[in-house]
Amino acid sequence: MVSLPEELQAREAAARRRVEALQAEAAELAIRLEAAREDLSRLEITRETVAQVLAELSAAQAGPHLAAGDAPAPDETSVPHGVGVMMVPPWREGLVVAVLPDVYRDIVEIIADAPGPLQAKQIVPRIGLPTTTGKIEGTREKLKRLVERGWLDENTPGQFTLARQGPGRDRSNSQ
Repeated sequence: MVSLPEELQAREAAARRRVEALQAEAAELAIRLEAAREDLSRLEITRETVAQVLAELSAAQAGPHLAAGDAPAPDETSVPHGVGVMMVPPWREGLVVAVLPDVYRDIVEIIADAPGPLQAKQIVPRIGLPTTTGKIEGTREKLKRLVERGWLDENTPGQFTLARQGPGRDRSNSQ
């Protein structure tokens, strides 16, 4: 007959082995998850870059005969899709944040709700991403694109705020 202390010790050892095995499995899954997230981020950035390049090429091929104000306006009620479409349209009066792709819309909404300027490293966890260098840099690129297109301002390097939008706004947002 096995004594109670020996039985408890055997069960404790078995439980410890299960915990160690599950911890090892969780660590492996965390590594695989981070690799998948990095792959996804690279693919998103690549898709956005290709769409931007194609849009610029398409605009250049449309011809220099079009004046800057003669370009057809994007439809405010739909989100742009497809190849050759600018994913982040330039801001203009009446354009709503809903036309932005999800991650850009999230970024603009987070900045709009903030009491002051935010940095990329402060935004990354708020959009549900791990605070790795790659995610911070990818988010910084998105922030810069939003500044270029007039959605955000970067009055101090690395500090992003909602753009001062309104009638007669014809200046560049980035200083």
